[in-house]
Amino acid sequence: MNNFDSWIGKKEIQNDVSDLRPLSLMQALLNQENKLLDHVPHLYHWLYFVPVVDTDQLAIDGHPHKGSFLPPIPFPKRMWAGGRLEFIAPIAVNQPLRRESEILNVSFKQGKVGDLYFVTVKHSIYSNDELCIIEEQDIVYKAEQAKTVADSAILEKSVTELRPATYRVPFKANTPCLFRYSALTFNSHKIHYDREYSMTYENYPGLVVHGPLLATLLIHTFKQNYPNKKIQKFNFRAVKPVFDFNEINICGDIQNSPSELWIEHSNGDVAMKATIEFQGE
Repeated sequence: MNNFDSWIGKKEIQNDVSDLRPLSLMQALLNQENKLLDHVPHLYHWLYFVPVVDTDQLAIDGHPHKGSFLPPIPFPKRMWAGGRLEFIAPIAVNQPLRRESEILNVSFKQGKVGDLYFVTVKHSIYSNDELCIIEEQDIVYKAEQAKTVADSAILEKSVTELRPATYRVPFKANTPCLFRYSALTFNSHKIHYDREYSMTYENYPGLVVHGPLLATLLIHTFKQNYPNKKIQKFNFRAVKPVFDFNEINICGDIQNSPSELWIEHSNGDVAMKATIEFQGE
């Protein structure tokens, strides 16, 4: 086990602009083309501050080499396991953005699935120097011998019967959908587009649907059903992976705030679970 305590507290600042173009492209991905936008929809801020890294600086998995901002953890497999967001103020389009990032924690765990490192990163996002979003991301690094996410005990077991839902919307994340989201976020992780790599080197049965895309689908579907509710907080966590051949349902049980959202496989197994806090009718 390596000690990465010296990386805790490491900070970086990045600047961007809330350009309308990637927002329009994301709308097209979700079949919402040509809907006028004055503000950045929830979680579309992930289309900004993308990692701009030369191709020859990418690791074998397609990720940028570790050791610049994120610690150089020697485990080859990594995933975005979940996060917590607080939406403080809306971000208007075509405005300057600033993201201040800090590593909050790096911890090592050993269990049935093998050796794991957990890294928690906090992002504070400003528009015109006004704090708009506070976000914490949980990143998991897995040793080579660790089981795939599908078998991982660090992700809680899911149920196999459909639970009551206020809405249940079917969705199919096909390969063009995965390609478009990878392109929008400049994400070159091979598990999303290189089937041979995903199946041979990471032992998945197909291409993996991006966790952030699934989280975006949860909030997008909530807003489609409740356009007048003001979202305040959103917490999400991966439970089981979704692959390009899976059929899934985007679900919500909307009663009082907070309410539960989840993505389920066709057999009822939960792939992602979330809670959402909101105001309004």
